[in-house]
Amino acid sequence: MILTERNSEKKLSIEKQVRPKRRKKNEISIEELAEGICNQNRTLLAQAITLVESKSNRHIMKAQELIQKVLPFTGKSIRIGVTGVPGAGKSTFIEALGKLLCEQGNRVAVLAVDPSSTITGGSILADKTRMETLATNKHAFIRPTPSRGQLGGVGRNTRETILLCEAAGYNIILIETVGVGQSEVVVRSMVDCFLLLVLTGAGDELQTLKKGVIELSDIIVVNKADGSNKQTAQFTAKDYNQILHYLTPVTTGWTPKAVTASALFNEGIEGVWGLIKTFSKDTKSSGFFEKRRHSQMKEWIYSAIRDSLEMNFFANRTIKAHLPMIEKNVVNGIQPVTLAVKELIDLYLNEK
Repeated sequence: MILTERNSEKKLSIEKQVRPKRRKKNEISIEELAEGICNQNRTLLAQAITLVESKSNRHIMKAQELIQKVLPFTGKSIRIGVTGVPGAGKSTFIEALGKLLCEQGNRVAVLAVDPSSTITGGSILADKTRMETLATNKHAFIRPTPSRGQLGGVGRNTRETILLCEAAGYNIILIETVGVGQSEVVVRSMVDCFLLLVLTGAGDELQTLKKGVIELSDIIVVNKADGSNKQTAQFTAKDYNQILHYLTPVTTGWTPKAVTASALFNEGIEGVWGLIKTFSKDTKSSGFFEKRRHSQMKEWIYSAIRDSLEMNFFANRTIKAHLPMIEKNVVNGIQPVTLAVKELIDLYLNEK
């Protein structure tokens, strides 16, 4: 009797080992996620983006499987980056533009990159509250994404999120970025058209803005052009157009333009959208639209390689063991930085 029980326990133990892992209760499969996204299910789209943003190795693999499945349904949108000086009214402008686009029968996805604290890693994620009307529109999808300190204020997985939104049928993708600076080149590398929002008072503003940011722009919008500020805004736009005339265009075959608008009073928004449509038409007919997309895909490969190498390097046990002491040596002036880096890389490569 005792022998029989032991044999039974042994059998159960073996079955437990060989039995395939079951899906957790209510866990959605990749196939169901992909189908739901392509059927324009907003809830499943949000879950898919959360999966893409996860740093878990298990989730990373599942996310890539999902991207692979929806890839044939991507690439049919126009991707627009929107940046600007602090207080330029980026969120108000995006809401005004988004509402107009939805009224015209478009489906709009807004990826609002939210600033993350470099100290706590936390983010505000307040864009939905700043775009209350657009957030309730059934043709719009707003996704605040923490930047996590990423260069240019762009989350590491923003590109994957763009693809998921395109697969879900959103034909216009608006990406709101954090601040202004040379790092905005990261945004430029993933959008078709790049908008820079500025305020009136070109003299001081132009000194504040770095030339590189203006050079990245396809369209400059002087926002808050209303009331007593309207005439000043027109003069500011004129100043920018004169400057743009002397700069090398970032987009072949397109001459950057500066226009005025008032997002708060919904003035000039149709004109901005008209410019974006003209930009899209001209660059597609010249072949540069597709050429830029191909170039961006190549950039993505190298960016992903760098990210993967960095992640694996710092996750390496040998590096984790030696890094604190090497850091201490550098800080105390015992070892130069270049030599310290070489030592760490040699440790990493030799372990391989």
